[in-house]
Amino acid sequence: MLEVNQNYKHEFQFTQEEVNRFAEVTGDKNPVHTDADYASKTMFKRPIMHGMLSASLFSKVFGTLFPGDGTIYLKQTLNFLKPMYVDTKYEATFMVKEVMKDKHRAIVETVIIHVESGNICTSGEATILNSERI
Repeated sequence: MLEVNQNYKHEFQFTQEEVNRFAEVTGDKNPVHTDADYASKTMFKRPIMHGMLSASLFSKVFGTLFPGDGTIYLKQTLNFLKPMYVDTKYEATFMVKEVMKDKHRAIVETVIIHVESGNICTSGEATILNSERI
């Protein structure tokens, strides 16, 4: 059962191939994500990951790891604060802010941190539902 202030962390990184596959699936083929030549001429200097690809990691964690099976993702706010790059280590952190046991819901702070620098790249808040784990 989830409790207020409970934390969970999950380290991850994506490859350029995974970014390219995300571009294919979503149709977001903006060259800033997929073309190193194009991206080199932007303020980022190299391809950046789609913000929604990185945020999709939250869905993976909620549905399979924390709290796990049966979790339904109801709501998510997102703030994209820093660009994210392929083949770079990031850590997704989760902190339970509120638990509504009678509704089987929880509000969870969601953050992605660049492991090497400690910079916050993405922040937000999720509302999740799980009748067996909350």
